[in-house]
Amino acid sequence: MNQWQWPGFWVSMVIVTSAHANDSTGFVGTGGVEYVHNPNISMQSEDLFISKKQIRVDYKFKNLTARDITETILFPLPRVGSSRESDFADTEGLIQSFQVRQNGQLLKPAAHVRAFLPDPDAASDATAEYPVIDVTTALKACGLSDQELMLPWTQNQDIHKISAKMMQCNNPKVQTLLRSYDRGAEIYWEAQVVYSWQQTFNANTITHIQHQYRPLIGGSVALYPAEDEKTYCMDPSFKAGLRKAQAQHAPYSALSYILTTGANWAKPIADFKLTVERDAGELVSFCWDGKVQKISPTRFQMLKKNFLPKQDLNIIFVKKQFRVE
Repeated sequence: MNQWQWPGFWVSMVIVTSAHANDSTGFVGTGGVEYVHNPNISMQSEDLFISKKQIRVDYKFKNLTARDITETILFPLPRVGSSRESDFADTEGLIQSFQVRQNGQLLKPAAHVRAFLPDPDAASDATAEYPVIDVTTALKACGLSDQELMLPWTQNQDIHKISAKMMQCNNPKVQTLLRSYDRGAEIYWEAQVVYSWQQTFNANTITHIQHQYRPLIGGSVALYPAEDEKTYCMDPSFKAGLRKAQAQHAPYSALSYILTTGANWAKPIADFKLTVERDAGELVSFCWDGKVQKISPTRFQMLKKNFLPKQDLNIIFVKKQFRVE
């Protein structure tokens, strides 16, 4: 699988999309809040819950100064392409489920849409993300709405009608980027949704921020442990479980979550708790440097003091009782 990093509380992001065409499900990794580094605000605690149904994060931030600090907070989602050659995760479900609370009060963040076209003149590099150019302002000046530009996320409009409007846009930059397209062709573009809100951290006070959303789940029709074991840290116990369940090449689900944004605050995270939940009848594997405690038949918990995350999470879920037909 290819992984593209997406920075983004100015916030973080990772995009993970499958390299397979027909036998895979694409998915987009999501992350926690990343702050524009400020030595006056520390993350006192982070309580992170991850399952295939929901991601919940509960933060406590402390303003270390005797004055209030107000910042614009950004939570950008990753770029998603308008064309999908395989099944893709429920992008609209993430948008519909996204919530932010401040000290228990539900906030309504503003949503901003950015649109990008691939740069046909950029050098091709199979190991890197294809270069794109931000054309949001130009396309909006040509009459395209936020709703139209969001089609890669919502998939609820006619892409051919939107493509025709793009082709009619007389902006020189847009015309240059679209010169390889024939009239009537379906144009490929990428859309990014960025949430923002004003956040005040009161002087010498703890600010409680929570957000939750439905994760974007991907995977493949067949697991190949020899190829995937490094990404998901498949240890001998997990591999033995696969053999016992006859699931060495079973279909699997996977998700990614960005942890490394927690290193952007004034200090390491004083108290960090991670809980991962699997479904009943599943095996789960992920990379973690430290003790993993099984707290229920389906939940695993990890605790860290003064935690400075150095890698992100890639989690794989494999159903047991797989049988070859």
